[in-house]
Amino acid sequence: MESFGRQYRLLKTEEFSSVFALRKQYNCALLQISYSDANPAGHARLGLVVGKKTAKRAHDRNYMKRVLRDWFRRHKAQLPPRDFVIRVRRPFGRDGADEIRAQLQRLLLQKS
Repeated sequence: MESFGRQYRLLKTEEFSSVFALRKQYNCALLQISYSDANPAGHARLGLVVGKKTAKRAHDRNYMKRVLRDWFRRHKAQLPPRDFVIRVRRPFGRDGADEIRAQLQRLLLQKS
């Protein structure tokens, strides 16, 4: 089983800021994906942003992050060695999770 250890996460504010500073991004109705050029880690890393404006309840935000982390965990070997920050623009629940997975597939695997 694939893991999602600390080496695959963006943890510090500087790491998020460096990705946002480059202004390279993919957009779709539900997600905004910012990405960097090749990172020093040599593998893909992920940061997530799900604001309270998107979903008021913590369990809704946690569910969205769980879906995104799970997709990344399963596909990280196929991704280029970049830092990705995924920002959820519109909330989604269990009924919209398949659409999110399809958008991630299209944006990250087919464009990378």
